[in-house]
Amino acid sequence: MAQLIAKFLIFIVGASIGSFLNVLIDRLPNDEKITGRSHCDYCKKRLRWYDLIPVVSFFVLGGKCRYCHKKLSWQYPIVEIITGILFLLIFNFQFSPLRSSSFEGQAIFNEFSNLFVLWGIISCLIVIFFSDLKYHLLSDYILLALFVFSFLYRVMPNLFRHPIVVNEILKQVQNDVLSGFIVALPIFLIYYFSHERAMGLGDVYLSVIIGFLLGWKAGFIALYIAFVTGAIFGMTLILLKKKKIKSKIPFGPFIVFGTTVMLFWGEKIMEIIKRIYGL
Repeated sequence: MAQLIAKFLIFIVGASIGSFLNVLIDRLPNDEKITGRSHCDYCKKRLRWYDLIPVVSFFVLGGKCRYCHKKLSWQYPIVEIITGILFLLIFNFQFSPLRSSSFEGQAIFNEFSNLFVLWGIISCLIVIFFSDLKYHLLSDYILLALFVFSFLYRVMPNLFRHPIVVNEILKQVQNDVLSGFIVALPIFLIYYFSHERAMGLGDVYLSVIIGFLLGWKAGFIALYIAFVTGAIFGMTLILLKKKKIKSKIPFGPFIVFGTTVMLFWGEKIMEIIKRIYGL
């Protein structure tokens, strides 16, 4: 029962963070301040606290604004639910029974620190996914936040060692930076030679961070997953006559998908690739 309550509370925390992510998704691409009270997109009426309860308020109000009765976007509950589920899945991943048997003292602190950083990374990826899908824009602020969380994710294992070896940390950061530029190179070339028609500069920056976070091998596989899923999605839309061949489809969401897959299942995927090709 206690575990069920704990998981429910984690989902609530995630859904509440998702409510804030909705603010970032809609305001950052439009250069709006993220501070201040939330308001209806149509009548601009300030919303009360009981209008902003994650997930619940949307369905209680029937998906409409309490004041002008305009239909609200399904983006709001979807982002809140997805964030809550992902926060819970990351918690289960971080504290799975197979991993938790050796948790004592410092190890528990390390795992919780890693948990919060992973929550930060996934939050940034959610904002990137939906803002690029909706506005075809990637906020520099979110890209910077993603880099900061990625930096912490990469250096924390060495920071928690005793004694801390500064030279090893600097060497690792140098290798990670190099990996970032290697992974981003093909995206930059597509961006450059297509004159920004096939890729945006935001995709280049995002690829640098993904390479830094995952390393060049996993980073390239993440891009491969992004290209394959993007191609399948694009062809499906064309066959359904929802898009034309020359229509522009944002690539950021597919990079986010490939990154998420490699971030949590990268080791297993790398093992499968090694087994197939005998590496």
